[in-house]
Amino acid sequence: MNGIDIRRADERFTTKIGWLDSKHSFSFGRHHDPRNVHHGLLLVNNDDTVAPGTGFDTHPHQDMEIVTWVLRGSLVHQDSAGHNGVIYPGLAQRMSAGTGILHSEKNDSWRLQGEEHTDPVHFVQMWVVPDEAGIEPGYEQLEIDAELLGGGLVTVASGMPEHRNATAIRIKNRYAALHVARLQPGQSVTLPDAPLLHLFVPRGAADLEGAGTLHEGDAVRFTGTGGHRVTATDPAEILVWEMHATLAA
Repeated sequence: MNGIDIRRADERFTTKIGWLDSKHSFSFGRHHDPRNVHHGLLLVNNDDTVAPGTGFDTHPHQDMEIVTWVLRGSLVHQDSAGHNGVIYPGLAQRMSAGTGILHSEKNDSWRLQGEEHTDPVHFVQMWVVPDEAGIEPGYEQLEIDAELLGGGLVTVASGMPEHRNATAIRIKNRYAALHVARLQPGQSVTLPDAPLLHLFVPRGAADLEGAGTLHEGDAVRFTGTGGHRVTATDPAEILVWEMHATLAA
């Protein structure tokens, strides 16, 4: 059904344990609602805060494109394909799980560099399905902090042919792209005009044209409508998935 579906922050599934505060936009883990398993090609939009010195131990993934976006702090990635590094704000990261990969994500960057810190890491991890199963696992990261200074929507990750020459990491789905904007109060962006959009506000607050104020943690699912303006009312960061296909029901 066409329209705009606003999902408020307090409506999300929540997993809260000693070291992790995770809020899930869709069914995830022990949280399952058959009416809320995806929007378009997006299956996971997890808003995670991880305490220092802790994190996700080594675990497997298969046939999934996983994009991680850090808002505050730093996250250490290590995987069975030999990739390792520190992800921080402005550095986009993509892992293609493909035929299978093991990885860990921890808030312990001092083990690789610098002095021990006591800051949590806040990040959003998003999963989209690949075009085809059984591809070779892969990893890519890209620093795009400078591009975000302009205040407009920046394409961060895409598999769409029209973004082939854009400064963005590549995902293995030709029908999906992630755009990010950092906005100061009063700054606006226009959302893509696409069959399916998912807008998430992980930080700050903004007004959505025709729908009112979105606060931190709010999300909007657009179906058959796009081109709306989003205007920051507080310093804000927005994540926008543009999608031109959907998963079968």
